[in-house]
Amino acid sequence: MLKSIDLFSGCGGMTLGFGWAGFNSILASDIDENCEKTFATNFPEIPFLCGDLSDFKKEDFDLHIKKSDVDVIIGGPPCQGFSLANKRRNKANVDPRNRLFYEFVKTIEWYNPKSFVMENVKGLLSMQSGKVIKQILKEFESAGIFGYNVEYKILKASDYGVPQSRERVIVIGMRKDLAIAPKFPEKNTDKEVTVDEAISDLPQIHAGEGTEKMAYATQPKSDYQKWMRKNSKAVFNHIAMKHTKRLIERFEAIKPGKNLLDVWETHGSVQRGNPTEKSQIKFSQNNLRLIADKPAPTIAASFQSNFIHPYLNRNFTAREGARLQSFPDDFIFEGMRTKMSWEKGLSQYQQIGNAVPPLMAYEIAKTLKSIIDN
Repeated sequence: MLKSIDLFSGCGGMTLGFGWAGFNSILASDIDENCEKTFATNFPEIPFLCGDLSDFKKEDFDLHIKKSDVDVIIGGPPCQGFSLANKRRNKANVDPRNRLFYEFVKTIEWYNPKSFVMENVKGLLSMQSGKVIKQILKEFESAGIFGYNVEYKILKASDYGVPQSRERVIVIGMRKDLAIAPKFPEKNTDKEVTVDEAISDLPQIHAGEGTEKMAYATQPKSDYQKWMRKNSKAVFNHIAMKHTKRLIERFEAIKPGKNLLDVWETHGSVQRGNPTEKSQIKFSQNNLRLIADKPAPTIAASFQSNFIHPYLNRNFTAREGARLQSFPDDFIFEGMRTKMSWEKGLSQYQQIGNAVPPLMAYEIAKTLKSIIDN
């Protein structure tokens, strides 16, 4: 079985998808304590190093990896703010914005895996007029003993059965001595999974309703729902946020595909501390009511307040967001549901929004496995 190390793992979206494809994760790491709790609940057999990657030494990894060969290193190091000011690797720590990317490279140099997969936001390609992605590719091409053949591509989650139009840059490297070119998964569906096909079987709760564990209200209504429920006998993480009467009235006025800007004159936000005056701050994706028969837009870390349910006058629950990200119902999220500014750790919503959709990760892993095995 091919072995992987998962860096910047978050709650485990890529871990789950690669596991479905037959990879054996032998170690994972992330800095967030709530991601560690969620990861431990869902992958109790995988050792997890919680902390800043730059604080760990090779000996810390070797305690868990022992003499196992590492086939693949996967992860999404933050590259926002990446600087070209210090191109030489030994000066990377001079600019802290480069540090985490170079920690990813450092781990590749420790183990010289057959391959690596890096996931990142689409905006990476346009940073500093394309110079950043060129520098990143250059670092990978010379990493380790052999260097890597490296290619990148923008993948769209809805092309792989995820009910969401999320786009991400995927960078794949194959070790040069293997003489294998990187390969990306082909689109595997002509019919996109819609929001309704993803969540319509979940209990139709209203604002403030729901419990930690709930019974399914109906039989599955789509193939996607059957698959989501395959190993689960109950619904978890499905508690609706409490909303004020004023907010519910606003939601009632917003039609599918429309948002707060479409009802601003009557239902617009008020100024903080001055409820008689309308706020002048407007966001185009604030309180967007999703369209039932289309995939969702990108489910970002802020989705708890971005989107309104297609039919119900409330925001999405964590479980509904998880469904739109392709996390099955037996994947349980730990930590606080929502987060106050002073609280440490990512909320369930943030963990879900930050994750790589497992179904997309599965397609990447399946393609990667086929070329390594051959």
